[in-house]
Amino acid sequence: MSERIETVVLDSEGLAAWVAQDRKLLAMLQVFHNMGADLVIGANTIVEVSHSRINIPRLNWALSRAKVEPVTEQAAKAAAALLKGAALHGHKYAIDATVAEVALRQPKPVALLTSDSDDMARLCGNQVRVIPLWPVGPPGALT
Repeated sequence: MSERIETVVLDSEGLAAWVAQDRKLLAMLQVFHNMGADLVIGANTIVEVSHSRINIPRLNWALSRAKVEPVTEQAAKAAAALLKGAALHGHKYAIDATVAEVALRQPKPVALLTSDSDDMARLCGNQVRVIPLWPVGPPGALT
């Protein structure tokens, strides 16, 4: 990866893969860490990734190494505007829109590691480098 990235944002699959110590994701994070990039997670991504089988101590460890961005009223309104602009709606896209909104307000250039590259590209446009985590569906980090 030759382009310098200032900020890396993880969606729920990215965070779950980090907690699960997925080798591909860890290798990508190491490259970004070596660049000096900041790692960012939207606060509601924590809710999305939490389930009965998540390793809570490892999740807390990961969160301690990232900047967790709040979802404020202003952020929620901006995310709603992104949904409208991308002609998406409903709960299926709600958290994606807040993750996109978090990515769009970070210091640029920004990379977004996501399992949903098509929708995230629609939400972020060309302002964020959307990097797909899995070529064909996720490896089951959230199942």
